[in-house]
Amino acid sequence: MSDQILPRHVGIIMDGNRRWARSHNLPTLKGHAKGQEVLREVAKHGFTRGVRYITVYAFSTENWRRAEEEVGYLMSQMQRALKKYADEFVENGIKIVFLGTREGLPKKVLAAIEEAEAKTSNGTKGTLGICFNYGGQLEIVDALKKIIAEGITGEDITPELLSAHLYGPELPPIDLVIRTSGEQRLSNFMLWRAAYSELYFTEKCWPDFTGADLDIAIEEYARRGRRFGG
Repeated sequence: MSDQILPRHVGIIMDGNRRWARSHNLPTLKGHAKGQEVLREVAKHGFTRGVRYITVYAFSTENWRRAEEEVGYLMSQMQRALKKYADEFVENGIKIVFLGTREGLPKKVLAAIEEAEAKTSNGTKGTLGICFNYGGQLEIVDALKKIIAEGITGEDITPELLSAHLYGPELPPIDLVIRTSGEQRLSNFMLWRAAYSELYFTEKCWPDFTGADLDIAIEEYARRGRRFGG
């Protein structure tokens, strides 16, 4: 596949961890653990293929409504994963960027996030965006609040200006959004950047997703004609 038809930025809604665990008669938390391993492998594969940006939906602002045990596990899981894999990302030249509000996150998780971002900041071979404590509508609202705080008037607000005030403004629009587990909706994921994304849905739950499945999604993307409304 030529570089011209590779998506520059792939977004992934990693859905189905709990469903996968139930189907294997495992506790819910085992599904999240398996999903974390899959993320590492799929991201490495995507960057090896030449994708420049991969952004994943790891924890939404709505996920706080889940059981306390599950939320606590997801917080500690993120903290452990960053400490475990940060050096590996540095070795592979991968930069980690977190997107989302940091309000309400445990101090230890915040420290792990800041350490991982600082440690990987010089990566030039790919950027892994992690949407954590993230909501697409909240991202746009927070961007507008920043603009207002800077004293910019409404008549001077442009799409380009708003883009520059999003979380992780260095991340470009998403070319391809992949959602696993058979659901076919965005669920408040990257609403601004996904405005003209191609959408790809698969019945596979996230823990069953592989690098080969990513290849299939990219091949489907390459067959589509993008017109951006034209």
